Amino acid sequence: MSTDILRIAIIGGGAAGYFSALIAAQLDPAAEVIIFEKTRQPLAKVKISGGGRCNVTHHCFDPKKLSTCYPRGSQPLKQAFYSFQPQDMIDWLQERGVDLKVEKDGRMFPSSNSSSTIISCFQNRAKELGVKVVLEKEILQIQKHQDTFSLMGKEGLICEADKVLLATGGHPKSYALALHLGHKIVPPVPSLFTLNCIDERLNGLSGVSLPEVRLKLDQSDFQSEGPLLFTHWGLSGPAILRLSAWNARFLAERNYSAKLIVDLCPGYSYHQVRECFLANKQTLLSKPIHSTPLFLLPKHVWKKWMDALEISEHKVWAHFSKSDLHACVEAMKQTELIIEGKSAYKEEFVTCGGIPWDEIDAKKMESKICSGLHFAGEVIDTDGITGGFNFQNAWTTGWIAAHAMTSD
Repeated sequence: MSTDILRIAIIGGGAAGYFSALIAAQLDPAAEVIIFEKTRQPLAKVKISGGGRCNVTHHCFDPKKLSTCYPRGSQPLKQAFYSFQPQDMIDWLQERGVDLKVEKDGRMFPSSNSSSTIISCFQNRAKELGVKVVLEKEILQIQKHQDTFSLMGKEGLICEADKVLLATGGHPKSYALALHLGHKIVPPVPSLFTLNCIDERLNGLSGVSLPEVRLKLDQSDFQSEGPLLFTHWGLSGPAILRLSAWNARFLAERNYSAKLIVDLCPGYSYHQVRECFLANKQTLLSKPIHSTPLFLLPKHVWKKWMDALEISEHKVWAHFSKSDLHACVEAMKQTELIIEGKSAYKEEFVTCGGIPWDEIDAKKMESKICSGLHFAGEVIDTDGITGGFNFQNAWTTGWIAAHAMTSD
């Protein structure tokens, strides 16, 4: 291998690896940048993300605030976002003819509403820069020499390189390469999923949503707020996905069996909830309790909860008793549901786990154990909530790794 030309081997042709390759080739046009992808489909996750639209990033430009959307890795990412954040990615794409649009919840998609726009942009840029993309080539082992690496496959030596980037995602098999080079692995577990729940109160509510709830798992301190969606298998929506992300290991350790505590009206204190019920008792004397829901709860949800409390559909507010009051207040503020299992969130699969941050120089995304070895994306023990945050982690860590690999 020539000592004059820098050769960078990137293992993994997903979002992080592909983007890092583009940045590295852009920074050092003389470098030989090679992506090794073990499947025949690079950028596969980009293609299916956001229902085929590709949720590129999130409309949040404050690194401190942005970092709070990552259950693991928030502190090193906060510093990383000062180097490359969503606005930088927006600008990079715009310079290459790709415009993004913002949705109400802050998610950003290509204006074309098609992930193929992002994939075409990346692939065209790779051709312009001379990035080599080798498909259906699995790297089984990396051997470290004094200043170089040998990449080995089933046929033996595949490539020698000066720098190596591991961007192999969150699949357990991908960690073997890092283990062989001396790294530890935080065991991967799913991080973004919906919850299975069988409860009579949920029967017939599939598709019904609540605009704002507060959720907490028994024996866990983390609380999640936001919309809740009832499904035919249980519970989904932003509040559930956030809860699953922050409690990924907590739930995995309990085999996804736990007690979920739901506050149906988080904007009201216990006292205020009590006063609302008493106000109805005083002003709606002859009205049936079943037909006069409080706290903007959908009628279907209200009726299900009243049935569970054994309040008859014919009972009027004038007959609302003290025991009814106590039971209703508790039900509004502390409904208990039993979680038994999980389901994948749409077609997306996010894990927590991977290379621990204390083994990485976050300023370079470089191994502290094996010089010249870098990491980007989900192979690191970092994951974000839904909304474009996992892709932004890929862009940011890939960008930093590319700068480090081309500047040493």
